[in-house]
Amino acid sequence: MPAERPGLIGGSAAVRLRVTGGLLLVAHLAFVAWLTLRPLDVPWVQPPNLRPFAGIRADLALGWPVAAHRIGEAVALLAPLGVLLPMTHGRLSVSPLASLVRTALAGALVSLGILLLQTGVPGRVPDIDALLLNTAGVALAHATVVPAARVWLRRRSERREHAARRQEEATQGRTPTFPRVGIAP
Repeated sequence: MPAERPGLIGGSAAVRLRVTGGLLLVAHLAFVAWLTLRPLDVPWVQPPNLRPFAGIRADLALGWPVAAHRIGEAVALLAPLGVLLPMTHGRLSVSPLASLVRTALAGALVSLGILLLQTGVPGRVPDIDALLLNTAGVALAHATVVPAARVWLRRRSERREHAARRQEEATQGRTPTFPRVGIAP
C-alpha cells in the first residue's frame, strides 16, 4: 500500500469528499460562465470600468438597497470557490494564511479570466470592481468556513484513529508480562 502524503485526508470518505468537491466546483464554474458570459441584448452599453472603486462609489451613490444588492451579487458570485477549491485539494495540515492566499489568488485568476472573456461578449462590459469584489468574496468565504472545517475534520480523524487503536488492542489482548527474575547467586 503506497504511503500517503502528510496532511492529506485519507480513506474512502476523503475520496468521496474530494470528488464531491470537484463536481460541485465544475457545476459552479459552469453556472458562473452561463451567468456572466451570455450575450445581452441591450440598446447601449457603458464604457468599461478600469478605475478601481469607481463602480462601487457609483453603486453607493444610488442608495442603500440598490448598492447592497449590486455589491452583494459581486461578492457572492465566486464566494463558493473559497470553500470548493480547498475541498478538492483535500489537505488538513496547511498554513491557514498560505491556504487563504492561494485560494484568493485562484479566485482572482478565475475572476480575471471572466473579465477578459467578457470583452468579446456583446452587451457585457468589463468592470475592475467586479474582480475586486469577487476576490473579496472568495477570501471571505474561505476565511469563515475552511479553518473551522479543517479543525473539525482533524479532530474527527484523530478520534477515529484513536478508536481504531483501542479496537486493535482489544482484539489482540494485552501484551503478556513476565515477573522479574532475580539474578542467581
